[in-house]
Amino acid sequence: MEPARRQRALTLLPVGLALTCSLTAVGSSYWCEGTRRVAKPLCQDRPGALHCIHYSPGSADNGSQAVQYIWEMGDDKFIQRRFHVGLWHSCEERLGSPGEKCRSFQSVIPAEERGVLWLSIGAEVLNILLTLTSAVLLGSRGSYHSSGLHWLKVDASVAILMVLAGLLAMVAHMMYTTIFEITVNLGPEDWKPQTWDYGWSYCLAWGSFALCMAVSGMATSRYTAARLEVAEKKSVQRGSQPSQRDFQEPKSSKSVWETEAAPRPAGHAVISVSEHLPSDAPGKVSMC
Repeated sequence: MEPARRQRALTLLPVGLALTCSLTAVGSSYWCEGTRRVAKPLCQDRPGALHCIHYSPGSADNGSQAVQYIWEMGDDKFIQRRFHVGLWHSCEERLGSPGEKCRSFQSVIPAEERGVLWLSIGAEVLNILLTLTSAVLLGSRGSYHSSGLHWLKVDASVAILMVLAGLLAMVAHMMYTTIFEITVNLGPEDWKPQTWDYGWSYCLAWGSFALCMAVSGMATSRYTAARLEVAEKKSVQRGSQPSQRDFQEPKSSKSVWETEAAPRPAGHAVISVSEHLPSDAPGKVSMC
């Protein structure tokens, strides 16, 4: 592979990586993860089971209901259940059975914040579209040969598209962070987490933002260097053009001055001068 095409392929690599990170983050549900404090269910049909409250039935007096004695007290009556949340779903593990129970994240957040969530999702989609457009432009640059001016336009377009994609991604991430923190404080009681932190999807989303800004800076630097090179070449070409002000003196006048300056006998001076003058030139010679 020639060096120019190898350099273009290396430029395309971070754009593809940013696009992959954005798609993975948007499609996953690990933006935030943590634990919830959930009360244990009663061990009715499972006397030796774990993660449930064990009790012993009492005796019934005078037809009244039996008294149940629960041995777990305080924090022993609760269990920590893990959960994870994304742009689309909120999932938590099931007790006593494999798998997860998921529900829409939009149904969890307060009603007045749902519009902000859709704005965040829209900004993420626009970020993906702009990054994909930049990847297509750089891919066409690496596949076809064209003039230098065309590649200057491609570099300028990529720089603008990637910086817009990075700014949209930053705004989308900040909006989602705000929505999640509001939901933690004002969300339903059966969803509120006890402890939480950001997950690997959130880190991928910010990694995509960093790559977008880095590619934009690289494209801007390459465009500036190419423009300076083109301007320098033009200035060198203008300086190497031949001068148009090269005038020649008439040979007759030069000969006349040479004749007058040369020491000749007095008898031959008039004859020599008249030989070099034009035939139609008026002349007068006086001798002392």
